[in-house]
Amino acid sequence: MATLAPDLQTDRHTERANPHWVRLGGEHKLDHIPGEDGWPVLGTTIMQLSDPLGFQRRMTETYGPVYRARSFGRRGVNLMGADANELVLFDRDKLFSNEQGWGPMLNLLFPRGLMLLDFEAHRVDRRALSIAFKPEPMRAYCSVLNAGIASAVEQWGGATRLYDAIKALTLDTAAASFLGLPLGPQADALNKAFVDMVQASVGVVRRPLPFTKMGRGVAGRRLMTDYFGKLVRERRSNPGQDMFSQFALATREDGSLLPEDVVVDHMIFLMMAAHDTITSSATVLFWQLAKNPDWQDRLRAEARAVTGGDGLPLAYDDLGRMELTELAFKEALRFMPPVPNMPRRALRDFTFGGFAIPAGTPVGISPAAVHMDPLHWPRPEIFDPLRFTPENSAGRHKYAWVPFGGGAHMCLGLHFAYMQVKLLVSHILTRYEVTLPAGHEPSWQAWPIPKPRNGLQVELRRIC
Repeated sequence: MATLAPDLQTDRHTERANPHWVRLGGEHKLDHIPGEDGWPVLGTTIMQLSDPLGFQRRMTETYGPVYRARSFGRRGVNLMGADANELVLFDRDKLFSNEQGWGPMLNLLFPRGLMLLDFEAHRVDRRALSIAFKPEPMRAYCSVLNAGIASAVEQWGGATRLYDAIKALTLDTAAASFLGLPLGPQADALNKAFVDMVQASVGVVRRPLPFTKMGRGVAGRRLMTDYFGKLVRERRSNPGQDMFSQFALATREDGSLLPEDVVVDHMIFLMMAAHDTITSSATVLFWQLAKNPDWQDRLRAEARAVTGGDGLPLAYDDLGRMELTELAFKEALRFMPPVPNMPRRALRDFTFGGFAIPAGTPVGISPAAVHMDPLHWPRPEIFDPLRFTPENSAGRHKYAWVPFGGGAHMCLGLHFAYMQVKLLVSHILTRYEVTLPAGHEPSWQAWPIPKPRNGLQVELRRIC
């Protein structure tokens, strides 16, 4: 999906802050690219949000893998296919700006997250933050996650809205491992703030007016900023093993600490990513395991073999032995990636698919569409973790599977995601059999992060 249009204030702020800013000198410069502008004012926005894969399929069949569309008042170009993913994500020639792509959606909500930084600014902050994902702190997070997940899932059972249960759990465990403290009575308010901020990213009204999604999202950000701001100085004077302490003490190459407001912005963004995207992907995985009980049985047997029994902790050193679980998680990420589309903005003129695309153009790629492309994935609608065995992966385009992005912006927390999902699988499947109600097929909201509209109703039958 092409990028969303910012309001004028956001545009000007981004232009001042980003030395690479470039404007498109007139939307007529895209007239030579086939496509459609859609309805007056709304363009193709509603069609893209309501059925992104269907929209992309229709546009590609009609216009080809390079097509023009108007979303949120702005014309942009969509590039479909694994080659497009490679061009944009690997970005060998530094043609594309993340900040100017994501910024119109996220500048008022998640400013200065790693996903919104470009080139040297991104490299410097990513290097500083990477300390939080080294083996020693990851080992500490694993211990905290084991205890938190075990305690929570012991209370589950029977009819369960699984998305809701996992979301509450991942927020609690993210707080424990990232912040080193329980959220307590603030949990509901913080969870609502995260939900409001994520939903605001695709709100049609882009100004924070009262009673709009953006208004609620900006209010949620204020709550987050106040909450995390109070913790920075405390962690700097009394650090622990939690991720927030790692960020609070992170230094840039000149030895200086990251500024307090930058630490807060990074923490808000990573807390969102750590529980919203993992919740989405874990829910997809358990949905498919409920529909494919043979795979559920295989993962349960693997967890029992690795841990030594039912309900036992999964040791950090044993994560690599959860090989079938890793294959199944990769397939869930293929089936429904947590970031279905990725926007960028062209910094210079470039050519792709025989079309000249001018500097300043909003450019969108779609991991979700490529993940369902039968060119790379035979029978893509079928859940088949064996697609990811070494022999079946050989020869597949490297950018046909990109749930974590790619290139310099590859997700910093991807190993944390694998760890948390393996722990969830081990603790849940060695305690419960997961089934769907007869005839139940959930309806999914595709944007901004996929989730089942009814919370994914399942039955958890106790087996230990």
